[in-house]
Amino acid sequence: MALPDGLIVIAKRECPTCTLVEPLLARLAAGGAPLTVLVQDDPAYAAGVPGAVFDSTLEQSFRLGIEFVPTLIRMAGGREVARTHGWHRGDWQEISGQPDLGADLPPLRPGCASKTLDPGIAEALQLRYGSTGLTARNVTLGDAEDPVEACHDRGWTDGLPVVPPTPERVLRMLAGTPRAPGEVLGLVPPDLAPCTVEKVAINAVMAGCKPEYMPLVLAAVEAALIDEFGMHGILCTTMFCGPLVVVNGPMGRAVGVNSGVNALGQGHRANASIGRALQLVIRNVGGGRPGEVDRATLGTPGKYSFCFAEAEIPEWEPLHVQRGFAREASTVTLFAGEGVQGVVDQKSRTPESLAKSFAACLRVVDHPKLAMAGDAILVVSPDHCRVFLEAGWSKARLLDELTRLLTVPGEQLVAGADGIAEGIPAALAGKPIPKFRPGGLLIVRAGGGAGLFSAIIAGWAASGPVGSIPVTKEITA
Repeated sequence: MALPDGLIVIAKRECPTCTLVEPLLARLAAGGAPLTVLVQDDPAYAAGVPGAVFDSTLEQSFRLGIEFVPTLIRMAGGREVARTHGWHRGDWQEISGQPDLGADLPPLRPGCASKTLDPGIAEALQLRYGSTGLTARNVTLGDAEDPVEACHDRGWTDGLPVVPPTPERVLRMLAGTPRAPGEVLGLVPPDLAPCTVEKVAINAVMAGCKPEYMPLVLAAVEAALIDEFGMHGILCTTMFCGPLVVVNGPMGRAVGVNSGVNALGQGHRANASIGRALQLVIRNVGGGRPGEVDRATLGTPGKYSFCFAEAEIPEWEPLHVQRGFAREASTVTLFAGEGVQGVVDQKSRTPESLAKSFAACLRVVDHPKLAMAGDAILVVSPDHCRVFLEAGWSKARLLDELTRLLTVPGEQLVAGADGIAEGIPAALAGKPIPKFRPGGLLIVRAGGGAGLFSAIIAGWAASGPVGSIPVTKEITA
């Protein structure tokens, strides 16, 4: 309906402030200026007031951009010239042109949220009357089809049930980012299919994300598309790896990415769904499906989801600072990770002893006789970290000590040594050989506050410039 010049009041019965101003509406209607009252919930509200209309579809409220009730608007010459919401006596008197309106009422009362903002209703109104920017095709299901089973049948899942990505849910997810739905992030391997923000939102819905996770998911997807990360190779290798997401900075803490008890395990929605959303994007947008391009001999459970945050403390430089970002920045670091190898040392009370334990366990990454093949992340628990902190060791000092301990004579590692055919080329005998390439060992602090246990996450055995190197992407709002 076309709204005439004059006054417009938008209200709903369940709002106490709307009930407060209801007796004033008849006076406004008699004041000379045309009055339209749009009622959102109860047709009996303002009964008998000329110009009262039940906005049953909420179309008019939506088109007027109503966020609060009551709202008073003055229209002149076909355009809005004044607006106030809630009850503010001075504003109502000025906009209505009635200087004594509501003189017996309190000077100020806050309003309530408009019904147009109710969960589910806001998205439905946007789809019906607004511009959404959504371009992905809608798949129509039969009346007898179960939406969850339909996702399985069409190959859109990772083997576990997903949340059906209805347009309403996708719109709600897109509210978590100011980026346009049609913005293209890049080409997702292996099919090199264009990936838009909307497609990320669809898969974030399916993964079970909250809208506030979207900035982290977008950053993770963008990181996976950086050439140096080698996502195509990570997919098609017969080895075990998949993308691991390490979150740093305040945004991860704000949305609840777990860095503490069971940080590498289940039970935290942000960890589970952010990592899963990335994997679903690679599957559903890029076509990276097991048995097709994904040719892993054994794989790893981390290919469902692998995401955790670093438990940052002032005494140790967090990972993103070591990688060149400001401490107050929020980032995701992607690492081609395999499984989790436990490090159990409950007796070391000096940093020298504990560093030797770590080095002994790190030697077996990929194979004790392979060097500079796979990267690794050493996840140091708070109890183990305390051993280094009390001795004044920084993370950088620990890394230097591990590098020294993990550099051994080449003759110990060459093929055939110790009767083991596996090993490095014989030409490297007599040379000092480091276990990891420069920059190939990352150290992250995470885990619960009790337990003298740490962990090693081995990287892809093709780590490095010719395979995959860790990449870090800043998270933007």
